[in-house]
Amino acid sequence: MHAAKPSADSSKATEAEAHIKPLVFYGSVVGIVLFSLWAMFFTDQAGAAINWALSRISSGFGWFYFIAVVAYLTFVIVVAVSKFGDIKLGPDHAEPEFNVVTWAAMLFSAGIGIDLIFYCIVEPVTQFMAPPVGEGGSVEAARHAMELTFLHWGLSGWGVYTLVGMALAFFSYRHGLPLTIRSSLYALFGKRILGGLGNAVDIAAVLGTVFGVATSLGIGIIQLNFGLKYMFGVPENTLTQASLAVMIVVFSAISAATGVERGIRRLSEFNMLLAVLLMLFVLFSGKTRFLLDAFVTNIGDYLQHFVELSFNTYAFDPPTDWLNAWTLFFWAWWIAWGPFVGLFLARISRGRTIRSFVAGTLILPFTFMAAWMAFMGNSAIDMVMGGATEFGREAMANPGSAIYLFLEQLPWALITTIAVTILSIVFFITSGDSGSLVLSNLTCRIANPNHDAPPWMRIIWAAIIGIVTVALLMTGGLAALQGAVVIMGLPFTFVLILMMLSLYKALSLEGLKTASMQDSLSGHLSGRTMSREGQTNWAQRLARAISFPTEKQVAQFIERNVHPAFEAVEQELIDKGYAVTISGETGERLHLALNVDLGGEVDFTYQVWPRQCTMPGFTLMAEKARSSYYRLEPHLREGGLTYDLMGYTREQVIGDIVDHFEAHLQYLHMRRELAARTPGEEGQPGAI
Repeated sequence: MHAAKPSADSSKATEAEAHIKPLVFYGSVVGIVLFSLWAMFFTDQAGAAINWALSRISSGFGWFYFIAVVAYLTFVIVVAVSKFGDIKLGPDHAEPEFNVVTWAAMLFSAGIGIDLIFYCIVEPVTQFMAPPVGEGGSVEAARHAMELTFLHWGLSGWGVYTLVGMALAFFSYRHGLPLTIRSSLYALFGKRILGGLGNAVDIAAVLGTVFGVATSLGIGIIQLNFGLKYMFGVPENTLTQASLAVMIVVFSAISAATGVERGIRRLSEFNMLLAVLLMLFVLFSGKTRFLLDAFVTNIGDYLQHFVELSFNTYAFDPPTDWLNAWTLFFWAWWIAWGPFVGLFLARISRGRTIRSFVAGTLILPFTFMAAWMAFMGNSAIDMVMGGATEFGREAMANPGSAIYLFLEQLPWALITTIAVTILSIVFFITSGDSGSLVLSNLTCRIANPNHDAPPWMRIIWAAIIGIVTVALLMTGGLAALQGAVVIMGLPFTFVLILMMLSLYKALSLEGLKTASMQDSLSGHLSGRTMSREGQTNWAQRLARAISFPTEKQVAQFIERNVHPAFEAVEQELIDKGYAVTISGETGERLHLALNVDLGGEVDFTYQVWPRQCTMPGFTLMAEKARSSYYRLEPHLREGGLTYDLMGYTREQVIGDIVDHFEAHLQYLHMRRELAARTPGEEGQPGAI
């Protein structure tokens, strides 16, 4: 639904690093190509089959779509405000890669797409003139039209994206699992996600993404075709639309082969600026005060009636065609795009807490989308109420024309029409390019989650997306696009339910880690800071507090105190029958690690890493010449801790290791107890 580059800093994987997932790739490709050929050569039969499946899903699962979307949004909000909200999407020591302004801009880019241009006029006008219930054309119909528009483009859809992004970032960046959909189910199914179950999940994600992207591109083609006809007289037919689909493949191939992602990103940033300028132009060239008043009213109506709107299935007098074309279509469309945008959100949010991630991904994009829809939609409704009924009827009859007919009513129509055409073309191309990249990553096994699939894979998926788009347009245009996405979005709806359960279980285990540390606290209160005489060695603590060592001094400390402490713990555990290894590096990545193999359960890891810090201003004259000093911080599986080991004695380092080892064993005990109370979950292996 939205055009977004899935990576902030894309890096292509080498042929050796990327391996095709055979069942996921070939199974998806063969099924999609066969469907596309069937739709192209047996158009009437394919159209009838899509309509039949759509009616069955609408009558049998329409209620499920409504409940599922509300459940996703409720889940992410509850998690954010709970004790889990402080957990980071990454190691505990991780910091956000992007500052708030940059991150907000990237979220903003994820919420911009050709679909917003297409629907910002069509939906408000349609809901105003032909509402699902009641008479159109009234003030009440105008307010309800904007309520429905806000519902379809508001918090509910972004709840889907937030759920997928949060799960992917949590399991990939905090627990080192691959950045794929199947990884988000690890807490439920353990290593079984590596087999048929994981393949099924990834195939569902691939199918949803393909048809979701194809729907957006099909809508873009319909609008762009009218724009080219409007400006240059290009015929509005299947041949032109197929040519535009070929353009996707060509530009995506160029991007993959020449590495112009940064150029595409700059075009996307330019497009965002152009979209904001267009919105402000509509605001200030029209009835500014009315639009601002209406915007506030729309927000109030939406929030006041959110629950009612979210659960209104029109059960007593169901407008079936309206539900299929609007609410069910939008819910399935958001779900189908979940893997796409969720992956993008995960890639840019490493190091943020769950609370800040949820707040940002729900509030920031919604704010822009609400303003965009309110200013555009209320302007269009006001035109129709002012007598431009022909404009309204034409917008409903030919949705691709709506934005162009709307701009005709405003000043500088030629300039704004060119601007919209540029917006459409760039969003059109970046959607295809980004979609092919995400699909490539979903069907490849890539060791490094920060790398992307090789270019040839992206070219293949760009071609497949183009074929599917043309096939659906030939089958029935906009109606076929909407029907296909409702059908293909259903399997992934169930995957998202499992994703919620898996994420909740994993977060509960994170809570056990905190509880295990508190339960083993009595063992931590050892006399590590006692002198031989049994009194607190306050002088040692004071010396440590005002010490600002160099990197060389840290290296000497590791060699003199830390390494012997590791060896002592290693020998003691080996004597007890445990498999223990010590590893480390010197030079720029100086560190030391102690790893204890605990068989089928989560291994224990204790590492020390130097961290360069800025020298404080109150240091002694001898140290003022240096701009930095080094701390030696311990790291566990969950990430870095915040205290400094420099100045600890050998026995104190041993005590710190044992403290965390005891806490880890207590966590494993509590985890086993929890599993024993939940039949069928004993012995789940994993990294969590």
